Amino acid sequence: MDNFNKDRYLGTWYEIARLDHSFEEGLSQVTAEYTENDDGSIKVINRGYNEESGEWEEAEGRAVFVDNSGAGHLKVSFFGPFYASYVVFGLDDHYSRAYITGYNRDYLWLMARTPEVSDSVLEDFKETARAKGFDLDELIIVDQSRQ
Repeated sequence: MDNFNKDRYLGTWYEIARLDHSFEEGLSQVTAEYTENDDGSIKVINRGYNEESGEWEEAEGRAVFVDNSGAGHLKVSFFGPFYASYVVFGLDDHYSRAYITGYNRDYLWLMARTPEVSDSVLEDFKETARAKGFDLDELIIVDQSRQ
């Protein structure tokens, strides 16, 4: 996307829906906190509750823009020199919800500034994702009920 505003994007986001993957499997109450580092990169803290172990899990990473800060395309590393693509492909004018994917259509997230969204927001997300070729058969609606 164009006209991405890093400063407006910073802060806490709640994971509303996702295509599941091994590094978030079984997690509920998932949040992402974005803050700016002194070098201009973005500190990322992902946190979620693992019901099976009864413990919170947290991962800290670093994100940098691929081209320029006006595009919503970053690369994020949680494991040393290995980076993964982080693409914001939908964002409302108020920066209250974001559609995010990775380098392919195996990764998909709906993030919001609040732990819950309306049914119409969720349906708009699903409609947009399907139109962009995402298979939503495995879409998980994240339990945020304990926030």
